[in-house]
This record gives sequence, structure tokens and C-alpha cells, in this order.
Amino acid sequence: MTDDGVQGLDPRQLEAYFALMEAVSLLQHHVEQQLQASGDLSYVQFQLLARLADAQGQLTMTALADSVVYSRSGLTYQAGLMEKAGLITRGPCPDDERTTLVTITEDGLALLGRVMPGHIQVARGMLFDPLADEDLSRLGDIMVRVRDHMRSLPPRSAAPRRRRQA
Repeated sequence: MTDDGVQGLDPRQLEAYFALMEAVSLLQHHVEQQLQASGDLSYVQFQLLARLADAQGQLTMTALADSVVYSRSGLTYQAGLMEKAGLITRGPCPDDERTTLVTITEDGLALLGRVMPGHIQVARGMLFDPLADEDLSRLGDIMVRVRDHMRSLPPRSAAPRRRRQA
């Protein structure tokens, strides 16, 4: 019990927590090294390009911030860098000019295509190779459940933006 009366984690919970945090840190380190070496991209920039490509090329800034769990101001900064590099464009949404629409460019798609093979190799080698098929199914089920629970209580940067009352 902590000084605040909170029940401590039991040894199995601590072991699982520390193993998860270490695995995530190691995976992210290797992914970031690969992205920097093969495309001069940060992990956040890669996520943005991948999300845009997956969405058939366009998303709003808000949808991008929510999908990558990144602050809106940080996303605006990253989008500015990526726009200067010719990887994306930003402009008003035709349906709502208060909304900024982000579009991946041909150069952005080409860069994503160049870094993706190495990214897949890192993901496969670091995460998937040591798992049997049934392990992968269980891990996927567990992580979806944990992610969905976490998304139900998102950080402010990931919470859907509240619209002002008109």
C-alpha cells in the first residue's frame, strides 16, 4: 500500500509492466534508427505518412493528432517541416474551411515506399520472429483490449476536440 492508500502492483504485474515498457523502448529505438538511416524521418513523421497513405492520402489535422497521440501544436510543427520537405500539403477542407486537410504528396508516398521495407524488417525481426502463431493472436487480442481501454481515457492531446457551441 502506498502513502496515498493505493494498492501496489503484485510481482506478476510489476514483471509484466517492466517487460512491456522495456520491449516498447527497445522496439522504438530500433525503429527510430532505421527510419533516420533510410529516410531521415522521425518516428512521428513516419506515423503521419503511414496514416495518410492508409487513409487514401488525406486526413484532417485533428484526425491525424488523434490517431498518432501527439499534441496538436507538435503536429503543426511536424507538418510544417514535412510540408517544407514536399512530403505533404495542407489546406482548408472543402466542407469546413476552419478544418485543415493534410494530403500526402507523391514524394511523401515515394519516401514511405523507400523506408517501409526496412521498417517491416525491424518489426518482424524485433517483435514477430520470436512469436508462434498462437502467441501473435494472443498478443494482438491483448494489445487491442489494452489500447481500447486506454483510448477510452485518452490524454488531452489524443482526446477528440470539443466543438464550441454555436
